[in-house]
Amino acid sequence: MSDTLFSQMPTVQGMRSQLALRTRGDKYIWAIVVLLALISVLVVYSATGSLAYKMNKGNNEIYLFKQLAFMLVGLVFIYFLHRVNYSIYIRIAWILFLTAIPFLIYTYFFGAKINEGSRWVKLPIINMTVQTSDYARLALFMYISRVLSRKQEVIKDFKQGYLPVIIPVAIICMLIAPANLSTALLTGATSLLLMFIGRVSTKHILLTILIAAIPVGLLISVAVLTHNKTKQDTETVTETEKKGKYEGMGRVGTWVKRVQDFIYLKNDEMPYQVQQSKIAIANGGIIVGLGPGNSRQRNFLPHCYSDFIFAIIIEEYGLLGGAFIMFVYLVFLFRGIRIFRKCPYAFGAFLALGLSFTLVIQALANMAVSVNIVPVTGVTLPLVSMGGSSFLFTCMSIGIILSVARNVEITEGKAEPESVLNEPAAQTQDNVAAVSSDNVINTGNKVTASASPIPNK
Repeated sequence: MSDTLFSQMPTVQGMRSQLALRTRGDKYIWAIVVLLALISVLVVYSATGSLAYKMNKGNNEIYLFKQLAFMLVGLVFIYFLHRVNYSIYIRIAWILFLTAIPFLIYTYFFGAKINEGSRWVKLPIINMTVQTSDYARLALFMYISRVLSRKQEVIKDFKQGYLPVIIPVAIICMLIAPANLSTALLTGATSLLLMFIGRVSTKHILLTILIAAIPVGLLISVAVLTHNKTKQDTETVTETEKKGKYEGMGRVGTWVKRVQDFIYLKNDEMPYQVQQSKIAIANGGIIVGLGPGNSRQRNFLPHCYSDFIFAIIIEEYGLLGGAFIMFVYLVFLFRGIRIFRKCPYAFGAFLALGLSFTLVIQALANMAVSVNIVPVTGVTLPLVSMGGSSFLFTCMSIGIILSVARNVEITEGKAEPESVLNEPAAQTQDNVAAVSSDNVINTGNKVTASASPIPNK
């Protein structure tokens, strides 16, 4: 009886084979997701000590279980999205893009206002705030991947190739910018990078950069001119009065002040967040840091569990720990590029590469803020910062990337399709024109107009 019972129990090898069967796609990306999720649990649990003391009488376990819940939900999103054929997204890309526009408009006028900027919408049933810019970015990259894949024959033309791509990017970025300028700039930069890889004319891209540089240059000019006017009065003007100067300017005043702080202030005059972040990095040293859970600046550094979590990582795990995190994101980017090169269809290639770029660029921006390379912005570290809507949308993006990788495996014959619902894009080769990664990159080769896994009707 007992022998029969034990014989029916799954072996370790059997569980490994079942896990490999159920989780297809790029194994390195799967490993990176699990690794960053585990690091997130450790660092968030450590960084939320002061927050737990203020909000929950020191009960830090609440944030631990909350992070674990977000992590599990995110992994569920990744699992189900990676089992969906990515060709479905080309059908719904325009719907997601069109719905993103009213969402952003609604958020601007009726969203929750924090620091004079409306970024969040509160969902009534689950009582959760959602940053609509995360949804808009995901929808945008789906849509421009669709447009780039279908406009390859006319992509060098200004009206037929350039305008259909740049207009959606401009709309989304202009709607995001009033409440979150940093996210708008990162989204625009990632879109231009994807357009460059998608063979959009270089002169059109340079023209876009020149036009976008005008408002940025004006912002820097205002910061420089207004600082020069008040510089002589620094001894008599109090900090409260300095802040009051910009209250009537809304978010523009916040941007001007951040630029001035970044350019002019000395080490002992820097914003409180930057000072505490530098102290945390200095505490960490080079090799081992203070150890897990031993951060000192978590009690002083605002938003150390989200915007400045990289400083806590360096404090607890040293500069080597911070370098390791950066290395992990670069490996993620390398695997995304590899998926792009192997995907036989332009839409999947652009989609995987665009989403990979946006996650890695966001991570580098968060790190740059923590070490004071760029002015302070509210950008989280993907998969590591404390969970929220940004965490879940990051998981959705990764699930879509793995969906492309999984169908690449099916196309190459390394995996068998599980069901009719997950019919691989390779089975539609008689109806569509396949585009190799070499044709996407090499501007000298002709690329077919129907560069997508869905037949044009």
